[in-house]
Amino acid sequence: MSEQLQQVVDLITANTIFCTKEVLTSEEAAKYLGISKSYLYKLTMNKAIPCYKPMGKLCYFNRHELEAWLQNNRIATAEEIEQQAQAYCLQKKGGHQ
Repeated sequence: MSEQLQQVVDLITANTIFCTKEVLTSEEAAKYLGISKSYLYKLTMNKAIPCYKPMGKLCYFNRHELEAWLQNNRIATAEEIEQQAQAYCLQKKGGHQ
């Protein structure tokens, strides 16, 4: 029972560090983003994702920048598109009168 409790404590500690850690390794960043390390490597090689190479070899990632990257290119909901279309039509209608 004590060993299981220690495993739970270790897991909670690891998750807490992972969620509060500002700078992530490639492995941590891939896990955080839910992608494979090979895909993360491809993104870094194509300069499609922000990263840091302080020693010229190993990549590190800022967790807040990864969150911003994930939220880039938001897809509007159908309702938002409808509202934009209505606003556009009203603007065009008002401009031609």
